[in-house]
Amino acid sequence: MAVKKNLVIAVIAIWALVLAGAVGVGVLLLTGGDDNDDKADKKPDDPTSQPSAGKSMDDFYSQKIAWKSCGDNECGTLEVPVNYQSPGDGTILLALEKAKATGDRIGSLVVNPGGPGAPGTSTVEDADLYFAEPLRAAYDIVGFDPRGTGESEPVDCITDDELDAQIAADPDPDTDQEIEDGEEKAEDFWAGCEAKSGTVAAHVSTVEAARDMDVLRAALGEDKLDYLGFSYGTRLGATYAELYPDKTGRLVLDGAIDPSISSREGSLSQAKGFETALRSYIKDCVDGGDCFLGATVDAGLKTIKDLLASIDEESLETGDAEGRKLTVGLAFYGLITPLYNQDNWTYLDDGLRKALKGDGSTLLLLADFYGSRESGKYTDNSLEAISVINCLDDPYSITPDEVPAQFADFEEASPTFGKVFAWGLTACNGIPFKATDEPDLKIDGSGAAPIVVLGTTRDPATPYEEAVAMAEQLESGVLVSRDGDGHTAYNKQNSCIDDAVHAYLIEGKVPADGLKC
Repeated sequence: MAVKKNLVIAVIAIWALVLAGAVGVGVLLLTGGDDNDDKADKKPDDPTSQPSAGKSMDDFYSQKIAWKSCGDNECGTLEVPVNYQSPGDGTILLALEKAKATGDRIGSLVVNPGGPGAPGTSTVEDADLYFAEPLRAAYDIVGFDPRGTGESEPVDCITDDELDAQIAADPDPDTDQEIEDGEEKAEDFWAGCEAKSGTVAAHVSTVEAARDMDVLRAALGEDKLDYLGFSYGTRLGATYAELYPDKTGRLVLDGAIDPSISSREGSLSQAKGFETALRSYIKDCVDGGDCFLGATVDAGLKTIKDLLASIDEESLETGDAEGRKLTVGLAFYGLITPLYNQDNWTYLDDGLRKALKGDGSTLLLLADFYGSRESGKYTDNSLEAISVINCLDDPYSITPDEVPAQFADFEEASPTFGKVFAWGLTACNGIPFKATDEPDLKIDGSGAAPIVVLGTTRDPATPYEEAVAMAEQLESGVLVSRDGDGHTAYNKQNSCIDDAVHAYLIEGKVPADGLKC
């Protein structure tokens, strides 16, 4: 079960949906192809046009970005090769967005929100929410939609209706028919990727996205890359440091992923992380007194597990304008989404209270937020892109018949979510693509400048132990820890973290390794 590793400003977006009265969010997603007409309007200089081929690497590195106004920011495109191993065979245009420095500018800060699959331009659109004033003053904040995502030749695999069906399906199938349906959906997904986006989908690996960042660095006129990456963006940043240590400037990697572990180990780690986060949420409820879930953490967990089991038996009404009900699949995403940010726990309270009374409306709202679904449409392709990128990076997979043998390990890591994550190990079954650019890259960042790695002790999506591991593996890694809940550490009302990040990115002052905040 590949779960998104971003959502760092979830509370803001959820407020917007709640105030707008929206009803009824990763894993797999969609955009492009036959459904592009239904997506949000494209930015200026539509990067899904067909650029010319036959270029050399010198051509890519010498290009200049033609910035144009787009609202309060500036937008542009960057041309990169589809395949760095054969750069003359075709190109992709990447969507860019820049929020100019509000004070004395010191350079460009490239950012990535995570995913994988999340469009980085959206981070810049919400720059004032992601980044504190000192960074906004000092840097041009530059975001890009990584290849295959957002408006950068987005991979397209299935229709919106098919995606709806995949997300709504039982993530822990318990009948032969559900297992068979899941296999058919997986076959349709990969067949659709190959048919609709085969050329690009074969080249959306993290290594290739990191190479794009070096072309972007050059096009921005920077000798070295200064970078702030969240969640999966930490893997992207660490990959860049491995490929281009001499071009690595001030890197901050927040909500870090252990780059050495397999997808199976990563799934086990994430299952444990969400279990820890859920227990922390319930403990907070219990400690507050008269908890509606139960008098103890174990009682609260039983209440939630029983609720999911009952929804598996009979979906809940939601009052959704499209007539959608809350299935157990949608309930799962509605449950995990608020765990990304402690400020969202009140929404989970509301969702669970209502669901226990037979009303699935709030959990459906949260599930839709997770999937970037608004007003009956998907606003980006992050749920599709995450699978393609993850499976290119690590194609490990097992068959459905082999899943039950994994249950013991996964239920030990997470009694609540373990089986769901075990079934996720089948996600790459049938992928028709194979990474061709450094598929076995080992990451230690040898020769790079200091790299600051941030970890949060009760992070659900990227557990703290992974940040410790990344900092240890990076030759120049410096670990800074936040004791807290939720996903990622920066700009979360922790002045110790924020001061350390600002001192390094703005002044070049490296924090003490092992700093605890």
